[in-house]
Amino acid sequence: MESPDGRPDSDATLLYARLLAEPGRPAVALGLGWDESRLAAATGELLALGLLQPTAGGRGAGQETGRGAGRGPGQGADGVGDHAAGHAAVSVDTAVRQLLLDADQQVGALVTALRRARDSVDRLHTGYLPVQHRHHAGTALELVRGADRIAALLEDAARGARTEALSLRPGQDLSGPALAGKLARERLALAHGAALRTIYPAAALRRPAVLAHVRELTGAGARIRAAHSLPLWLIVVDARLAILPAPGAGPDGDAPVAEAAVVVREPALVALVAELFEYFWSAAWTPPELLSDPTEMTDRHLEVLRLLAAGRTDAAIARKLEVSERTVRRLVAELTAGLGAESRFQAGVHAARLGRI
Repeated sequence: MESPDGRPDSDATLLYARLLAEPGRPAVALGLGWDESRLAAATGELLALGLLQPTAGGRGAGQETGRGAGRGPGQGADGVGDHAAGHAAVSVDTAVRQLLLDADQQVGALVTALRRARDSVDRLHTGYLPVQHRHHAGTALELVRGADRIAALLEDAARGARTEALSLRPGQDLSGPALAGKLARERLALAHGAALRTIYPAAALRRPAVLAHVRELTGAGARIRAAHSLPLWLIVVDARLAILPAPGAGPDGDAPVAEAAVVVREPALVALVAELFEYFWSAAWTPPELLSDPTEMTDRHLEVLRLLAAGRTDAAIARKLEVSERTVRRLVAELTAGLGAESRFQAGVHAARLGRI
C-alpha cells in the first residue's frame, strides 16, 4: 500500500489500518505474515503515539490503563472497538486529545515544581544567605577538615567561578574517581565562562592517566602549563577566594586536600596568592604533548635551533645564515610558538624532547 503522497506505508501504518478494518481480531491473527520482532516494533510505535490501548482481556482481571479508563465494557476509546485480547485501535482525534491532556498535566506539574523551587530560592536568599555572609565577613581564614567537606568546598568553588579559576597541582591522585571528579568540577567552571589555568609538574604528564586527563581539559578550553617543580597546591577563584593546604596537613600534592585546607577570603590575601600563581605561570611552559598541530620545521628552522642550542646570538645566527637579524627574530618567534615554549631556552629543550635536534 502507498500513502496519498505516493510513499510506501510503514509497518505501523499498515497495522493500524488492519486493526481499524478488523477491530475484533488480535494483531497476531490479522494474517500479516510478520515475525514477532516486526509486529512488536509496529505495535510499539502505535502505543507510543497513543493509537492503541490494551484491551480488557489483554490487561487481565481488575487492571486498568491510563488511557480510556472508565468506558464501558466492549467499548474502545471512541467506539472503534476492543477485542478479546491484545490491543484496540484508537482514533487519531482521541490520541491527539489524550496527548494534549497529558502535556497539560506535565506542564502543570512543571509549573508547580518551578513555583516550589522559586519559593525555596527566596527562603535561601532571605533567610540563609545573610547568615553565610555574616559568617564569611567574620572569618577571613577558615580551616576545613574532612574529605566530604573539602569535596563540597571544591564543588561550590567551581560552581561559583565566573571570571577565572587558577590552580597549582604539584601532585595528582591517579585514581579514576579522583580524576573524574576533578574533570567534572573544572568543566563546571568552564561552562560558566570562567578562564581556567592550571600548572602541573612536567614529570606528572609522563603518566598516561594524567596526560589523558589534561588533554581532556585542554579540549574543553582550559589552558595548561608545566613546571619543573611546584612548592604547594593552591586554588584561586575570581580573586575572591583562595584555597591552600593547611599547615601540617601533609606533603605536597592533592593528598592533603583530603585532610585539611585553609579557605582565604580576605581580598588582600587572595590577591597575594594570585600573584604567587602568576609568578609560576610566567615561568611555566605549554607542554609539547598538548600541541595538536606542531609547527612543521623547515631546514632553516632546524638550522636556527642548532645555532640557538650552540649559544649563538641573533646577530651571529644572522651572519651564519646570511639573513637579517629581523628574519632571525621572526624564525625564533615561530619556533617558540610552535613548540609551546616561553623562551628560547625552552624552545631548545622542547625540540630536544621531540627529537628535532
